[in-house]
Amino acid sequence: MEYKDYYKVLGVDRSASSDEIKRIYRKLALKYHPDKNPGDSQAEEHFKEINEAYEVLGDSTKRAKYDQLGSSYRSWERTGSQPGSFDWSEWMQGGQGGGVRVDIGGFSDFFSAIFSGMSAQQQGYRTQGRRLGRDIKQPVTITLSEANTGTTRVLTINGKKIEVTIPPGSRTGTKVRVSGLGEAGAQKTGDLFLVITIAPDARFKLEKDDLYTRVNVDLYTAILGGEVEVPTLSGNVVLTIPAGSQPDQSFRLKERGLPNLRNKKKRGDLYARLDISLPRKLNSRERKLFKELVKLKDS
Repeated sequence: MEYKDYYKVLGVDRSASSDEIKRIYRKLALKYHPDKNPGDSQAEEHFKEINEAYEVLGDSTKRAKYDQLGSSYRSWERTGSQPGSFDWSEWMQGGQGGGVRVDIGGFSDFFSAIFSGMSAQQQGYRTQGRRLGRDIKQPVTITLSEANTGTTRVLTINGKKIEVTIPPGSRTGTKVRVSGLGEAGAQKTGDLFLVITIAPDARFKLEKDDLYTRVNVDLYTAILGGEVEVPTLSGNVVLTIPAGSQPDQSFRLKERGLPNLRNKKKRGDLYARLDISLPRKLNSRERKLFKELVKLKDS
């Protein structure tokens, strides 16, 4: 079993005060929280390590036992002993025996081996708080239009049907929390989290709150100017383009994007980019006119 250096995980000195440890922990937990790093497995793993380190160093009883273990382990290292020969048995006794054993889940083998045998009194109120039920994650896929207006889903949880509201502006990675519908625990039931994914939409590309689409325009409208229809999430709108518009030229349709999840008064924009279609076949009159244009250009 590998020794875990919880002080190194939090980046604090072994002499750090409890207030300093708490301050550093909160800063790191905020930085690596899964809600701020959706889809980042490394951040999620680091978040777990940070919580495990604070579970030990933030509790005076656990920290004292861990410090005793650390002192013995460092003394053993200084002897130049062979890797894997450290005697863990003393530290896997559960301290001063007796008491109620507490089952601790969600931590590393190192943590469980060192602390799972401690009595309820030794664990203190923090371990008893661990007897909460676990949260449950439920993946849910919605359309881009549903992300625009908000929507609902009917789920069956523990044999009971519930309707959950998904707010406008939800994104891939958004988590919608439903209190008390997770795994049951000794003291409190966990929560249910709907993890949102927006399905691809053939018409639009989504970047933050903004939408991007491409619009076909014929050659004559691009040269002379005119009107084209642009798709939006609330139906087609007419866009007037100026004479001499170019391929890939972009036009901004203000506030035709998605609403902002945290500020419903804000909305993204829609950007329409032109695809100009060239005629594949010309009749004799069209060909003659184009040849005259070439002559005008060269004159």
